[in-house]
Amino acid sequence: MQTNLYGLNPRDQRIIELVSQGLKNGEIAREIGTTEHVVKNYLRMIYDKLGMWNRLELALWHVSRHG
Repeated sequence: MQTNLYGLNPRDQRIIELVSQGLKNGEIAREIGTTEHVVKNYLRMIYDKLGMWNRLELALWHVSRHG
């Protein structure tokens, strides 16, 4: 799996996009075909990679880079 400058792989990037669209963890889980628990784990790892604390901060970061 290829990663980007921030160490984000394609799955991480997809989850960030869905968070930025305002989807809740359960909705993200259905969208990517996994469980809500797995989504929560992914989000914790994404927050750690980016040095963030919550989904609002993550969404703002994504929007600032992708319009």
